[in-house]
Amino acid sequence: MTGGCCARAPGLLLQLLLAAAALCAGAGAQADRCDYYELCPATQPSMLNVHFLPHTHDDVGWLKTVDQYYYGARDNIQRAGVQYILDSVVSALLANESRRFIYVEIAFFSYWWKQQTAQMQQDVRRLVCQGRLQFANGGWVMNDEATTYYAAIIDQMTLGLNFLKDTFGDCGRPRVAWHIDPFGHSREQASLFAQMGFDGYFFGRLDYQDKKRRKIQKEMEQVWRASANLQPPQADLFTGVLPNGYNPPLNLCWDVLCFDYPVVDDPDSPEYNAEILVNYFLNISTVQAQYYRTNHIVMTMGSDFHYENANMWFKNMDKLIEMVNAQQSKGSLINVLYSTPACYLWQLNKANLTWTVKQDDFFPYADGPHQFWTGYFTSRPALKHYERLSHKFLQVCNQLEVLAGPAALMGPYGQGSSARLRQAMAVAQHHDAVSGTSKQHVANDYARQLAAGWEKCQVLVSNALASLRGSKEDFVFCNQLNISVCPLTQTANHFQAVLYNPLAWGITWTVRLPVKDWAYHVRSPSGQTVPSEVIDVSSEGSDNFHPELIFPASAPPLGFSIYSVTRLPSKIPKFRDCCSTSGAQSFSRLVIQNEHFRVTFDPNTGLLQEIENLDQGLRLPVSQAFYWYNASNGDFMHPQVSGAYIFRPEQTKPFILRHWANTRLVKKALVQEVHQNFTAWCSQVVRLYPGQRHVELEWTVGPVPVGDGWGKEIISRFDTQLNTNGRFYTDSNGREILERRRDYRPTWDLNQTEPVAGNYYPVNSRIYITDGQIQLTVLTDRSQGGSSLRDGSVELMVHRRLLVDDNRGVGEALLEPGDWPGTGLVVRGRHLVLLDTVDAAAAEHRPQAQREALAPQLVLAPVGQGTPYSPGTPALTEFSGLQRELPPAVHLLTLARWGPNTVLLRLEHIFGHGEGSMFNLSQPVTLNLQDLFSAFTISHLEETTLSADQPLSKATRLQWRTSTGGGPAPVQPAPSLDPSAVTLQPMEIHTFLASVTWSKERDR
Repeated sequence: MTGGCCARAPGLLLQLLLAAAALCAGAGAQADRCDYYELCPATQPSMLNVHFLPHTHDDVGWLKTVDQYYYGARDNIQRAGVQYILDSVVSALLANESRRFIYVEIAFFSYWWKQQTAQMQQDVRRLVCQGRLQFANGGWVMNDEATTYYAAIIDQMTLGLNFLKDTFGDCGRPRVAWHIDPFGHSREQASLFAQMGFDGYFFGRLDYQDKKRRKIQKEMEQVWRASANLQPPQADLFTGVLPNGYNPPLNLCWDVLCFDYPVVDDPDSPEYNAEILVNYFLNISTVQAQYYRTNHIVMTMGSDFHYENANMWFKNMDKLIEMVNAQQSKGSLINVLYSTPACYLWQLNKANLTWTVKQDDFFPYADGPHQFWTGYFTSRPALKHYERLSHKFLQVCNQLEVLAGPAALMGPYGQGSSARLRQAMAVAQHHDAVSGTSKQHVANDYARQLAAGWEKCQVLVSNALASLRGSKEDFVFCNQLNISVCPLTQTANHFQAVLYNPLAWGITWTVRLPVKDWAYHVRSPSGQTVPSEVIDVSSEGSDNFHPELIFPASAPPLGFSIYSVTRLPSKIPKFRDCCSTSGAQSFSRLVIQNEHFRVTFDPNTGLLQEIENLDQGLRLPVSQAFYWYNASNGDFMHPQVSGAYIFRPEQTKPFILRHWANTRLVKKALVQEVHQNFTAWCSQVVRLYPGQRHVELEWTVGPVPVGDGWGKEIISRFDTQLNTNGRFYTDSNGREILERRRDYRPTWDLNQTEPVAGNYYPVNSRIYITDGQIQLTVLTDRSQGGSSLRDGSVELMVHRRLLVDDNRGVGEALLEPGDWPGTGLVVRGRHLVLLDTVDAAAAEHRPQAQREALAPQLVLAPVGQGTPYSPGTPALTEFSGLQRELPPAVHLLTLARWGPNTVLLRLEHIFGHGEGSMFNLSQPVTLNLQDLFSAFTISHLEETTLSADQPLSKATRLQWRTSTGGGPAPVQPAPSLDPSAVTLQPMEIHTFLASVTWSKERDR
């Protein structure tokens, strides 16, 4: 390679470093390519090479908030100050050119970088271009892998990696993914890493039984085939398990937070320990090498918030390296060196071995026989839902910023921005954020950051809608519709409802708005009357009426429709519904139905009894009820308790919350509902809208009572007679589906010690069971833990309230306060139940999952207060950003502003091989992108890696020889890109940077 930030100079390592420094000083961040691996230190081919990996693990919030960690505040909680760590590390690296360090959390680094002087920035650039300061992973955060949605993972990785690209050029681009702390590892995460261009992946945590087997069989490193759909090696990723989690070896921790003895190399000192320490080190190196296949091993020299005084670490390591390597003159065959994960990976690749292949995932994770980390799949369910809603709103904000052009950023409502919500969403992906495993005040701060991001995006959305519509309105965002609160609709006699659709398919949606009266007139964008009804949504036994307006609305792809709502005179309050009753026993037959589904309830208990798919002629007896597990406080077998991380029920059989429910039947033309009241703190509405091909279950749970001294974990369970043979299926981060088997792991003989918690898996968007003919699928609106603990059964954990900390570091019981301290949290959510044949199931659940994740955004405005956006501009009542909707198999994953005249565009095929075969939905799809968008035209298109930080034409990855027969393949040039014919294979994501020109209407 020639040119660029870090082009290789001939000669010895010192010459290389000096040349690289000179080039970096001149090239800065404009580097083209970097000879990354050639900057690695020399090793000894005939020796065991021990790679020291100096690192710090800096949680972006956990026991302290992000800002408290950065500034070093609240040391009474935890001593940690990230700004001091970075200051200290850079100083130590500049003091000795042999030292190396890796840094990971770009949320912290980017903040620190902006506070540095020009001279310090130049010094850091030089360290990066010399390969002595390397970035690993490179995301804004080290995201969780169980409770994160794939699109949000991609967004946060894109944010961090492109900061590094813009700041340091190609030498700043990480080659290695580094997830040392997440509590289990998903297959989709590895697939995404591979598609981002990573060469390898290292992590610290895996099941204790799995690790024991891997050490014996020397399978601590292998190739992870992370997709059942993408053609190998597209989603293949070399994956290594670190030997000691991410901590230093015992007795070798030299941080201010540690208590190990320093290296004393003065033989005249009474504290002299050098000889003992060297012998100890030689011994542990030899032992560790027994579990790995090459003459290279790593030692992670650092841990949580280490290196606040980097000199302590480096001074002791300098001494140890010198003393150990001095033993080579006495016949020792061990060589120690400062290194990085990428340099270690490079040596493994050069060994040219054949590696075994893994095709499943690393869930669930347990660090002991009764210690399954499966509780956090559900912990903090309200935060998990807010994060998912915020992802949707960020996509709305991104899209409208593109569709409206420059007018979105500065307009009649002020200065709008998507940046703050983008960063807040990235922070929320951290493995102690959306996972629900932080302290309460930190969880509050995550929500605060999201709310601040919403405010800036609401300004942007208002500017964009005014520009696109051609009329300035007093836009209102009712963000409490989930609890039927919206002051505008509950007071105004006349208002507008703007329905924005972020999907690239047209949608029909039922709008529900709290109102103050019982009769309204709704008009469509074309002025036609829209059928509407008002129903009462007050709880059973309430003396107050809570009317809610319902009407069907549609919106074009990537566009909006505006509906007008007017209150009509209403003298006589309507009855609550057509069939009100105080108990289920009053009904002879309790049924709701639309043209596609019929749902039957037991007239004696009020519980769900049967679901029928009328289109397919399927009838399945299904019962559904709420249960609770009594959280363990420890027992004679083990002291482990259930907590924020750990799920451990006291017994395997849950308690049913109630064997029957008070019910109220609502039958209207626009909705049919059965309201079920189980207890004062648990209720549910089972609902069917016209045209809907699923059954909606809207549950409300909390405050969970704990006055009896029992922590409780609440589940919704569906029971059928399907013969499922111990198998069920869950999604991986919302994309591909993995088969699960009860009391089974694909890669080792499981000794099941917790038959409930040990069978729980993360459910990001769906879980299903099938007997090979019929499939019952449940879609979720947030990440939850789920399982099938007996054939024909599916359960999802919806809420947890626990009384004891589980001793995994957070130091608090999971006792979310709710509206007032001590009251407990109320959570509302939805499960969508689909019944179909196996052949037809994916054609329904795949697009419906996207409709759930990117539901329409409702924006409201009073009527009569709008003014023209510009003189003579007619006001639109409908708009689409597309000339035509995308095919049903293709989803518009990303549309975001990238630069003054550049747009980031991602398209994905949402079906896997064999899915939707009845409708040919798993076939390749070819698109013409040239004239797809109406708001702008594409003049040039460049395809990139998934994270948009490398042109695909220049992206190369290390190749690995596998036991399945694959070997290093010659690098194939990227096919020439024809914007008029872009083809997507099943489960492919294509990422583009598009040079665009906005139409004149968008510039107004």
